[in-house]
Amino acid sequence: MANLRRVDVVIVGAGMAGLYSAFLLRAKGLSVRVLEAGSGVGGTWFWNRYPGARCDIDSVDYSYSFSSELENEWDWKERYASQPELEAYFNHVADRFELRELIDFDTQVRSAVFDEAEHEWTVGTGDDTYRARFVVMATGPLSQPYRPDLPGLDDFVGRVLHSAQWPEEPVDFTGRRVGIIGTGSTGIQMIPLIARQAEHLHVFQRTPNYSVPARNCAMTSEQLAQVRATYRERRRLARESKAGFPPRTPEISARSALEVTEEQRREVYELMWEQGGGLAFRAAFADLSTSEDANETAAEFIRDKIRQTVTRPEVAELLVPHDHPYAAKRPPVDIEYYETFNRDDVSLIDVRADPIEAITADGLRTRDRHFTFDDLVLATGFDAVTGALSRIDIRGVRGETLQDAWADGPRTLLGMATAGFPNLFLVNGPGSPAAFTNIALHTEVNVEWLAGLIESATSAGSTWVEPRREAVDGWAETVREAADATLYPRAESWYLGANIPGKPRVFMFYVGGLDRFSALLRQEAAGGYPQFALRGHDRQEESA
Repeated sequence: MANLRRVDVVIVGAGMAGLYSAFLLRAKGLSVRVLEAGSGVGGTWFWNRYPGARCDIDSVDYSYSFSSELENEWDWKERYASQPELEAYFNHVADRFELRELIDFDTQVRSAVFDEAEHEWTVGTGDDTYRARFVVMATGPLSQPYRPDLPGLDDFVGRVLHSAQWPEEPVDFTGRRVGIIGTGSTGIQMIPLIARQAEHLHVFQRTPNYSVPARNCAMTSEQLAQVRATYRERRRLARESKAGFPPRTPEISARSALEVTEEQRREVYELMWEQGGGLAFRAAFADLSTSEDANETAAEFIRDKIRQTVTRPEVAELLVPHDHPYAAKRPPVDIEYYETFNRDDVSLIDVRADPIEAITADGLRTRDRHFTFDDLVLATGFDAVTGALSRIDIRGVRGETLQDAWADGPRTLLGMATAGFPNLFLVNGPGSPAAFTNIALHTEVNVEWLAGLIESATSAGSTWVEPRREAVDGWAETVREAADATLYPRAESWYLGANIPGKPRVFMFYVGGLDRFSALLRQEAAGGYPQFALRGHDRQEESA
């Protein structure tokens, strides 16, 4: 029989969001239990150990800002921290703030059922049962790997490696023939490193991507000292920005790409190209995400860079994107990605022109050819945002499942709660700006606001906190309108769930900016949370 444990809050996930949620809610006097499927902390940086895995936002910004002591004692080694460094950072955070004692590792959450009579959740893991007033889903937007249903995959006799389920021990590709499926951000990071080891690498590409050089480098002590001296101002500017980090060229970023001359525009793009960083390049001009003509100037600049870099014209043209606007998919950053295709031991296969038909015992068969290799790498991404939630049996008011409630696509209020599921909160959930901001800062903004809501409700004796349905409907319309005013929905991306067969096509993020989103959160809190129904056992208010 499962053990029963009672706490005020159950947090699902011990990644960036889960750790900060535990830290802040404990500080507010609540008892907390974190349930983590893995054996360590770090979330995506625990699971994604593939070659080349690293963040795409400067490390000094992709980090917690709640503790100046933490900022001053952690020495970032690289501009863009690699997976081992990020995992070490989150372990340091867990130990420094004594969070590890709050975490149950190797614990897979299977169910969460709301008790309408007691206003509590019962969370089941198979081995243990937890009763909690509140549940915080810190499962992360990119945590559920997508493994495509490829005919014959189980027949392959070599190693099959998924980027998000990589072995803890390094994988040696020396002298081996390797096939890799997927050229999104993950594939772009790992392909150059695998190519350096493998006897031959076959890259199977469906959609070419716009990638910008990372310009990664070691962080010097002088650079770290300069950042630390200005950290407070840097964090303030980040919180007041649209993307969650200080703009590098604010005087340029506020202008249209079409109001300058072609020469001036190219100078800006060259500057951003040399500085590196996909999200920064996306912000080179104010209208790259809203004007097709402006966007085309950036897209053509990157196409020219690809043609200049890749020496074989026929390969270069396969790598040149044409079917979606620049940055309508998450803009990757790379370290010598395009240069890798100048190697004689790397082959690029266009699977739109020559589709994959099946995996065979010794390789892969397309419509026209057969490729033989020893290892198959799946860089096929994630069932983003909702994938981890849909694999838990979550039941709210009157037993409705979250899957049924979201059958036509996820609907939330501010990306943090949904009608019919009282006391259930999401961090970086659907309807939030998560994928369009510095997610480290976005996480802090989310968690701080949710902690304030929970504290306010608890202090007022409210045991039932649920967003009103009309508010959820209104936010869904706000999210849709904001997206429709941009070019983002024009790409078949994971932003819309387009990479998952059968998943509803709904744009899952608010693209109005972190600055505007934060202002909406402050307004909601200052008004006493009017878009939520709050009630207690002895103080009945109308249901949401």
